Amino acid sequence: MRCSIIILNWNGEKWLQKFLPSVVSTTKGEGIEVVVADNGSTDSSLQVLQQFPSVRVIRFDKNFGFAEGYNRAINQTDAEYTVLLNSDVETTSEWLTPLLDYMDSHQEVAACQPKILSWKSKENLTSQTQQTSITFEHAGAAGGYIDRFGYPYCRGRFLSKVEADHGQYDSIADVFWTSGACMCVRTQVYKECGGLDAGFFAHMEEIDLCWRLNCRGWRLVCIPQSVIYHVGGGALDYENPRKTYLNFRNNLLMLYKNLPAARLGWVMMMRFVLDYVAMMQSLLTGKTKNAKAIIDARKDYHKMKGDYKEKRNENLRLATIVYPPTISSRSIIFDHYLFGKTE
Repeated sequence: MRCSIIILNWNGEKWLQKFLPSVVSTTKGEGIEVVVADNGSTDSSLQVLQQFPSVRVIRFDKNFGFAEGYNRAINQTDAEYTVLLNSDVETTSEWLTPLLDYMDSHQEVAACQPKILSWKSKENLTSQTQQTSITFEHAGAAGGYIDRFGYPYCRGRFLSKVEADHGQYDSIADVFWTSGACMCVRTQVYKECGGLDAGFFAHMEEIDLCWRLNCRGWRLVCIPQSVIYHVGGGALDYENPRKTYLNFRNNLLMLYKNLPAARLGWVMMMRFVLDYVAMMQSLLTGKTKNAKAIIDARKDYHKMKGDYKEKRNENLRLATIVYPPTISSRSIIFDHYLFGKTE
């Protein structure tokens, strides 16, 4: 098997009905399969899947979350490549070919992603609104990076602001992380690196995996010749307190797991300050549940930290690159709030 495209589904019947037809119709070729791994859905997802006889279905008896769900699904494939694809993604003609061709010809690349544009933006454009161009989608855009304090950003997305796509990022580029919305990865490398961290449940898990890949000498790239459209926030809205909690908690766990000792202390000291500034901002803007989510995230990080000591030791021991050069030396928080930068 050359490639398995795995869609993880949990109570996402509306996304399967809307977007699975595009994946099936645009994903052709010998040795390529489309798989839906169902995370114990209680809606009509399994009935919807009966409409797609070419799709292989893996059924789990409960919701294992994004991370462990994908780990369990990938353990059931022996394909050379695996694509982790969100259920709220519309694929385009020949979207898969540039990804696989690049991986075939660049054996030093562990994972890649397409250019990820906003499906909502595309729909607004075609419905004749005042919008004049399609924007990037928040979760990956044209390839991801992190700043010196662990905050993610992308080519085409700075904090919560996304840019319009005018072809400015149509060059293939090395990135720090590839998006879990659509990540093409070497299956064996994924397994050897331990896959996604199941303890994260969801959010930040692909960035954590990519950090390990970077430190073990692999390249990660964005291939903008491949294009998909992503709804985003399909499971949880971006302002959802649960999403806030998972993002803050998992970001701290990721930093603890991967930062070398020489950097860990001062980065965590700065994050203590910045996280409480974010909490106060949430309070002042009336988002009390989000403020509580940040406090709870920090508390639970400290509770979980001891359980992650062995993972940290293993990551540092196996690293051939102590601190990847694709981590930015800038702080996007300082750049924006002190110097007014927006990209």
